[in-house]
Amino acid sequence: MNEPTMSARLGVASWIILIVLVSLLLATCVVAYLGWRLADGVDVPISGYIATAVGVIVSLAVGFGLMALVFYSSRKGYDEAPVLVVPENDPKEHGSPSNKLD
Repeated sequence: MNEPTMSARLGVASWIILIVLVSLLLATCVVAYLGWRLADGVDVPISGYIATAVGVIVSLAVGFGLMALVFYSSRKGYDEAPVLVVPENDPKEHGSPSNKLD
């Protein structure tokens, strides 16, 4: 079989998006390196470490909670398309002659 290569599968728009994302990644790495180098010798107080730890714990708790809700709603069927459920003994919905006015 002739499998298309990666370059044959990606169009011009995909290549532009890929180039922009890689450029943003490189720019982020440069800024992070410069920030790391400029912060040499700066002492962080204990309150900074506490704030960082609390932020990490809260972020993880929110992430775990949201993932639990995603799995719960998926397992319980809340993600399914809505369906109208009509009771079998409801004469108004079935149009039976017994509910017509004389």
